[in-house]
Amino acid sequence: MFAEVVFALPFRKSFTYEIPSELKKFVKEGVRVVAPFGKRTLTGFVIQVTKTTNVKESIKPIREVLDDDPIFNKTNLKFYEWLSEYYLCSLGEALKLLVPHGTEVESKRKIAIDKNYIVQLLQREQKKNTLRYKILSELSTREQITFASLQKAVGKKNIYSQIRALVEEGAVSVIEEIEGAKVKPKKLKYVRLSKDVKEIYSSLPELDRKSPKQVKLLLILIEAKGKSLPVAELLHKTETSKAALDSLAKKGFVEIFEKEVDRRYKEHYEEQHQEFILTEQQKKVLEEITPKIQQSVFQTYLLHGVTGSGKTQVYIELAKIALEQNKSVLILVPEISLTPQITSRFYNNFGELVTVLHSRMSAGERFDSWRRIHKGKSRIVVGARSALFAPLNDPGIIVVDEEHDAGYKQQDMIPKYNARDSAVVFGSIHNCPVVLGSATPSVESRYNAEIGKYKLLTLPLRIDNATLPKITLVNINAERKKRRMDNIFSRTLLDKIEDRLNKKEGVIILQNRRGFSTQIFCEDCGEIEMCSNCSVPMVFHINKNTIQCHYCGLEKSVPAVCSNCGSINIKYFGTGTERVEDELQFYFPQANISRIDSDSITKKSYLSNLLLSFGKGEIDILVGTQMVSKGLDFSRVTLVGVISAETTLWLPDFRADERTFQLLIQVAGRAGRSKIAGEVIIQTQNEKHFALQKVLQNDYEGFYKREIEDRERMAYPPFTRLVLIETKDKSDMKAKGAAIDFRKALKKYEKHLKISEPTTALIYKLKGFYRYHILIKSSRKTDPSGKLLRKAILEAFSEFNRLSRYRDVKLFYDIDPQSIM
Repeated sequence: MFAEVVFALPFRKSFTYEIPSELKKFVKEGVRVVAPFGKRTLTGFVIQVTKTTNVKESIKPIREVLDDDPIFNKTNLKFYEWLSEYYLCSLGEALKLLVPHGTEVESKRKIAIDKNYIVQLLQREQKKNTLRYKILSELSTREQITFASLQKAVGKKNIYSQIRALVEEGAVSVIEEIEGAKVKPKKLKYVRLSKDVKEIYSSLPELDRKSPKQVKLLLILIEAKGKSLPVAELLHKTETSKAALDSLAKKGFVEIFEKEVDRRYKEHYEEQHQEFILTEQQKKVLEEITPKIQQSVFQTYLLHGVTGSGKTQVYIELAKIALEQNKSVLILVPEISLTPQITSRFYNNFGELVTVLHSRMSAGERFDSWRRIHKGKSRIVVGARSALFAPLNDPGIIVVDEEHDAGYKQQDMIPKYNARDSAVVFGSIHNCPVVLGSATPSVESRYNAEIGKYKLLTLPLRIDNATLPKITLVNINAERKKRRMDNIFSRTLLDKIEDRLNKKEGVIILQNRRGFSTQIFCEDCGEIEMCSNCSVPMVFHINKNTIQCHYCGLEKSVPAVCSNCGSINIKYFGTGTERVEDELQFYFPQANISRIDSDSITKKSYLSNLLLSFGKGEIDILVGTQMVSKGLDFSRVTLVGVISAETTLWLPDFRADERTFQLLIQVAGRAGRSKIAGEVIIQTQNEKHFALQKVLQNDYEGFYKREIEDRERMAYPPFTRLVLIETKDKSDMKAKGAAIDFRKALKKYEKHLKISEPTTALIYKLKGFYRYHILIKSSRKTDPSGKLLRKAILEAFSEFNRLSRYRDVKLFYDIDPQSIM
């Protein structure tokens, strides 16, 4: 028997392995196996099992099988094949998304070093700018190092011939170590009684005379009435030692055994369970979708419901219908900050059937959640974009909440998928309806509803007779002339905050920038303090008293003088959330103020506890970045203030207007979600801008009409398909050369595609790498499925690899990029 195996490597083909006789009954399509690959040992996925093969060379055998049951079937495989084809990655790289991180087995090649000999060789080396010298100086400080670490340290990939030479000289030796899975089921020691209670009682007087501590342990176990207890908990409770328990085990009174425990991620945020009476508009939406769940029919719905219209309750009702049909449910949210509230509401309705999946969970919690879903114990999954790949059986409904959010796009790893678009394909393969919900649908989704690809459903009114908030634009330039600005706040906003604090109502303040000051500027030489790894300014963080790069994480102490000219005349410009929080504390010293941004919510459960306190009224003002604009539902919030509407508006990106409109409408929607009317104050330097005027009028349709006309005129999505090609290297010359060569390889496709010339990326240097971009546009009229576009990129890549002298430069392609910066 033979198995076709794919690996999470950039090879777009499968590899044939022999199945040893002892593994024949375990190797099936859909399981993971451990197999030799070149000089390494890797985890791969079995996509086919056959009795014969056409391979003529010698075939290596599979070494181990990791799964008892298949983790994907033929239907799921179709989805991962689509993912690999559309986002231009290998099938193995796509399938890797399916398994929790840390469960793979692989070998690591390490270099064991004879330090004394290496030091001698280093001293003999004449030329100090050679690769050999760099390698020797790196090895001279270590006992052992992996190939990957050495490649990174010397900045070169091709180090193998140098290492081979050092092996022959006897200075180093190469060893291969197989690293097992880092995440495994958690087991704890438990104890239970192994004798009849009557028999134990008769032995107590004798035990009490010799060892009263053992009696203490037995009495607690008798109280447990046959239940087993965790050993650590029992010893802590009775203040006894492990020796006393071991002695009881030897005498046959108790049995100590290992038991697998379930690591469950618990949100501290909780809400009281409420029974809602559905509105007529909610009922209409349910009537439309329910038959599709019952009949297992695929249809994509765009649910356009204003903020506070009860979309979450619709999702809960749809989940109930899916469970009645013995189907499972997938609820995607764009950001972790949304999960505490939505998860709490799902837990209130469905209890232990709900499992959460997101990146703030520990590796063990993610692993146990994944196993619960795979075994069918959890039939409702709530999570961020990666939850799309949870091993759900028979999905009945898929919901993508806040579908417009850029957080659904994977930016950092391959494949660079969009979870919203992928969820639609997932639904079509599994024959189940998909609901895309938003108060501000993306231009692409709204257009798809217009042309009939999606079906539009609306919730135009807020529930509980709540009204949409009154929005006011405050021109800070005009306010400054009237002397009505106090630092970053207009008097209008400060007066409104004071009024709400007196009434004990909640206030949310948005500033979509982290840190205290966003730029440090020298008045003498005009230089800005920049990150040494990235072409971006360093941001001052007052809490840590450091300056930090928000792209690579570089942190330095605050400079006393300009790092360029040594002048002491340095000024701090720009406003981040820390400054907003600090100044509010000055104006309102009695108010309790808290901040939500990615700096402040790093601790586990911090966000849940903060939202609980805000809901109870223990926190008066919540300051935050875009996190505060998403999904938060507190009836006590009656005022929302926006410090600067321009943070996203001035970005050189074709989606800048759309992002600004969505952010402001979403954050405005946090106010007035009860019978008390809400108010929104937006500070701006340009209140006549069309996007801000449409926010003022709460006019989504008007915004969409203007934006779709602009997109068609400028040939941007949804009328074209975009691909962003990026080359990056530590050498500017190599990154540029690779971009020029790749552009040459694309030349023959200019008839069908619009291809830009290579340009430096907006953030030209990032994490020490220089970046160049090529933007490709393909018209959906002439290439509706994007097949021609993908063919052009793959063929150009093949030619680039064959002919370019810069083929070792890192090259990435981003299909349907959310940002072209």
